[in-house]
Amino acid sequence: MTSDPSAPQHSAALLAQVAALPHLPGVYRYFSADGALLYVGKARDLRKRVSSYFQKDHGGTRIGLMVSRIARLDTTVTRTEAEALLLENNLIKTQHPRYNILFRDDKSYPYLQITTAHAFPRVAYYRGATDRKQQYFGPYPNAWAVKESIAVLQKVFQLRTCEDTVFSNRSRPCLLHQIHRCTAPCVGKISPEDYARDVQHAVRFLRGDHGVVMGDLQQRMQSLSDAWRFEEAAVLRDQIAALSGVLQQQSMEVGSTDDVDILAVALKGGRACVNLAMVRGGRHLGDRAYFPSQVQAALELEDLAASDEAASPDAGGRAAQSVLQAFVAQHYLQMAPPPVLVCDQPLDAELLDALSEHAGHRMLHITQPRGQRRDWLDMAQKGAQIALTRLLAEEGSQRERSLALAQVLGLGAEQAEGLRIECFDISHTAGEATQASCVVYAEHAMQPALYRRYRIQDITPGDDYAAMRQVLTRRYKRVAEALAADAEPDPEAQGRNDARLPDLVLVDGGRGQVSMAREVFTELGLDLGVIVGVEKGDGRKVGLEELVFADGRPKLTLPADSAALMLVAQIRDEAHRFAITGMRAARAKVRTGGSRLEDIPGIGPKRRAKLLARFGGIRGVEAASEDDLMTVDGISRELAHAIYKAMH
Repeated sequence: MTSDPSAPQHSAALLAQVAALPHLPGVYRYFSADGALLYVGKARDLRKRVSSYFQKDHGGTRIGLMVSRIARLDTTVTRTEAEALLLENNLIKTQHPRYNILFRDDKSYPYLQITTAHAFPRVAYYRGATDRKQQYFGPYPNAWAVKESIAVLQKVFQLRTCEDTVFSNRSRPCLLHQIHRCTAPCVGKISPEDYARDVQHAVRFLRGDHGVVMGDLQQRMQSLSDAWRFEEAAVLRDQIAALSGVLQQQSMEVGSTDDVDILAVALKGGRACVNLAMVRGGRHLGDRAYFPSQVQAALELEDLAASDEAASPDAGGRAAQSVLQAFVAQHYLQMAPPPVLVCDQPLDAELLDALSEHAGHRMLHITQPRGQRRDWLDMAQKGAQIALTRLLAEEGSQRERSLALAQVLGLGAEQAEGLRIECFDISHTAGEATQASCVVYAEHAMQPALYRRYRIQDITPGDDYAAMRQVLTRRYKRVAEALAADAEPDPEAQGRNDARLPDLVLVDGGRGQVSMAREVFTELGLDLGVIVGVEKGDGRKVGLEELVFADGRPKLTLPADSAALMLVAQIRDEAHRFAITGMRAARAKVRTGGSRLEDIPGIGPKRRAKLLARFGGIRGVEAASEDDLMTVDGISRELAHAIYKAMH
């Protein structure tokens, strides 16, 4: 293998390993000297692809930076390129390489659930793992789409939505029955056979068989009318009218009942957006925008990888295609793809074959749709452009705020661009369930993945100063140890690394909280100049906050319209929100005791409900003896002993 003399120098062992690679499909992985995974790629010819990285000088580009850091290479040979595609994207999703296009792993898609395991199934909003005991429809792009579908099913088919515990304890119809949104199966207002027929119609409706449902309802109404059962026929008449109204409102309704996903890509300003619109049973459910990270570096690497294989001469089109391929591969590994994908960019045939094999059905890929699908794709493209424009505007505004704050604090331009802020807040209710929150602002945006909550213990209830001392000590003790050991973190990983001192530490409070923070930092030997307190101004009004410094600088009051103050308030409010939600969850857990019971092996929802009902709540369970606990159905002596021990 010949190489450019100006290219980065690598070890002879690494170059020999590259030269010995086979001409076979597979996956390659690059690692830095400290073991960090830099990049994962697939190739139909491993030797040809990997050699292209080492044969020339890439200069000061991102590719050059990545190649210069390669210290180790691992490869996995696969039977086909399709297998390589699946393996590549599994590794990207699980290992998060630094230079790959990475989409956030979103497992929170909601479903519409019909609990067919029950004699009178209910329709419900559902998130989480699915099982075969129930029926699921979706996934839906957002919660609003699910709730809208549930409202339609209530209006047309009047299926119940109440919990099973409520259903089994009703003695009279609820309000939903009074407003004609439920047939009240809980009190026998409808026979099991008629309710089952409504459930069957609802399932067919969700699958797109609208004509079949309408025809069946009309036939039954006519039969009842012919038999002079006019009251029952009137019920079906109203149901048909409701269904007709719903279908007329579905302006996106088409004759086809296929499930279709529409995908469109927009690129601008070094960022990318993939807009996914979902059609299920002929109904357009809405769309959802995705913004991948590490786009610029990954696209440069894709350009290099494409140089030794057939590729489109259109650089912009190739970039959009690379983004779309990354999204499709990563997104549908965790979620079954629909039979039809309508895209504004072509997808690799190997990728489609791999996804078809993974899904268990053949996938149809359309890039030049007609009719209604053309309209869908146009809407998805406009949605992608609008979402990306909004994102860039928001990022520009956040960048301006970051630079304004850095200027106010006297930070340099380089430090301002990589500004990292950590903000702390304490929350409790009269000393109960004290929680501290730490939120992180980096790369000109809040970073929820780096948020942390701390349970504050062994302090006097309500002592906010002691709570702040504890959380700051726990958070920065490791930072002090790392600095003492002269362990400098990787500059590229600073945005994700919590073992470094941030550029700014905000504490929600005035001189008292700042004094406590100063004591902690003095004990740990850390720079006091990074500590800033956010003190509420006159009348504790928003926009009148003042900044209090731990290093002796005078208090700073910023104008209400200051971009720097807006950023400080944004971060402070987020810390406050995060602390309150954690405190409320902890308080509810303590007061209800529900999780304490369910944490006991052998106690599930049913036994927990029986215990709480028998003893009138968690306090009654705590006061009960082992013999008392054994009087509850299903509680053995061993289980009663375990409950008593856990409660005490």
